[in-house]
Amino acid sequence: MDVRRTFDILTHQLANSPKKDAFAAKIDGQWVPTSTQQIQDEANRVSLGLVSLGLKRGDKVAIISMNRPEWMLADFGIAQIGAVSVPMYPSITVEDYKYIFTDAGVKAVFVADQKLYDKVQEATVGLDIPAENIFTFDKIGGARYFDELLELGRKGQPASLEPLKAAVEPDDLLTLIYTSGTTGSPKGVMLTHDNILSNCRSSQPAVPVTKEDRALSFLPLCHIFERMVTYLYMLNGVSIYYAESMDVIADNLREVKPQIFTTVPRLLEKVYDKIVAKGHELDGVKKGLFFWALDLGLKYDTQKDQGFLYNTQLALANKLIFNKWRDALGGNLRCIVSGGGALQPRLARVFWSAGIPVMEGYGLTETSPVIAVGGYEKENNMIGTVGPVVEGVQVKIAADGEILTKSASVMKGYYNQPDLTAKEFDEEGWFHTGDIGELVNGKFLKITDRKKEMFKTSGGKYIAPQVIEGKLKEDPLIEQAMVVGADQKFPSALIVPSFADLKGWCKRNNVACDCSNEELIKNEKVVDLYEGLVKKYNQGFAQWEQVKRSVLMPELWTVESGEMTPTMKVKRKVISENNKEIIEGLYHQNEKR
Repeated sequence: MDVRRTFDILTHQLANSPKKDAFAAKIDGQWVPTSTQQIQDEANRVSLGLVSLGLKRGDKVAIISMNRPEWMLADFGIAQIGAVSVPMYPSITVEDYKYIFTDAGVKAVFVADQKLYDKVQEATVGLDIPAENIFTFDKIGGARYFDELLELGRKGQPASLEPLKAAVEPDDLLTLIYTSGTTGSPKGVMLTHDNILSNCRSSQPAVPVTKEDRALSFLPLCHIFERMVTYLYMLNGVSIYYAESMDVIADNLREVKPQIFTTVPRLLEKVYDKIVAKGHELDGVKKGLFFWALDLGLKYDTQKDQGFLYNTQLALANKLIFNKWRDALGGNLRCIVSGGGALQPRLARVFWSAGIPVMEGYGLTETSPVIAVGGYEKENNMIGTVGPVVEGVQVKIAADGEILTKSASVMKGYYNQPDLTAKEFDEEGWFHTGDIGELVNGKFLKITDRKKEMFKTSGGKYIAPQVIEGKLKEDPLIEQAMVVGADQKFPSALIVPSFADLKGWCKRNNVACDCSNEELIKNEKVVDLYEGLVKKYNQGFAQWEQVKRSVLMPELWTVESGEMTPTMKVKRKVISENNKEIIEGLYHQNEKR
């Protein structure tokens, strides 16, 4: 069937693989399914309800919610009338909501719960968004409940939607996704139906899923990665189960037993760190076996057969140790797709060795998003790269190393910002990603840094901070790191310890840790520990790249503090400004510490 607009996916699934549990969410302790037919019927009611409120083609409708079936019902309902969805992160500030509502000209809002409703109420003061056009997915006193919109829709005729659907073209604007960015105001990325569906088609051959499978969804649907993957799942008839929250992911994995899920590297790091922490709690033979298996895993290579002895040992490790890892992730996992940031190669090696292939991908909101992804098959997966470029997408490396791309998945532009849009494309129509990379063996794309984040030392040497930060964060004792040093003699680093792991280390090494974070990071043994870690991870870098000085920070950088983007990238300018005196202190010490 010809899927030309995103809502055609519903017709496609009904015709090819109708599901009793197309979506499922946990309500009052039970997984409650929503069938394909229910999704179609309720999406129609959303469309008819919006029409009854006066919403029309081209109008902007915001969605602010964590993942749940209602998110997708709103998404399909908005698209069917030719309106434009504006998904927003639940974690951003009231000021960001106000900016996006104003810039996009939002006419209606879907919002999840009381906390977010309160933020929306504050953000809409003085704006032309009628209170009756704000609907909540949870039942909240004084707010219009989502069911009220569905009830309005029930009074309409589904047949009256057909002309509205027919008027929607593949090249019509589907969604405005505002990227928070690490500097400046959010930019509204304009993506069409065809942009995202072309990316589904490009990515489909790489993702090994069938209509018999289940996926667990927890990455935010307001991010293009999870949203595109959701459409791809539905095209393949995969049942989508929405996790309750990040706090109970482990429980949900055991209950749902998915074949696939998408994640960001940080979550895999946390899973790995917990597993290793449990290994440290073992003793005797069990502890020895655990770390023997882990050492084997860290040597795994998808591109190299390491011989009979290694393969035999690895098979034994899988039988004795790694089978428990697979059980903890539900027992049926076929693969994990990782995106949104660089994955530490050690994590990929260990998970692959444990029979859990990790497919690391790369892309941008502006490219809908996938440009490249490591394959499920070993021959198409090189650890340390983001895999081959997907079908239908062109990539070339510019003279300065920047990754350029062309495809049907590349955005129409930035909303209300034609000048900024023009800067992102060259005269030949190549989109400039802002990332530096190379093609390994002419096949595997490797990302080496973010062009705009590279800086020069006073000696004229270029520093790629993300590479150094990524290396530092390989250690379980380091939660966050930011390398500084523009126009200085050498790079330095701000380091936020993983305080839970640090306190575990302290207890094992008889270091007093029953104190505040501020006091703990001043402990001489703790300072020495982290200086040792910095020296250890410096070894892989050239002399001018090595971190010469570092300072420990007492608090995590967060989205709420304004120091991280919703996709968990550091806002360098904000952190630098907030810690200006500390950074200056690193460069005004005596040369001998």
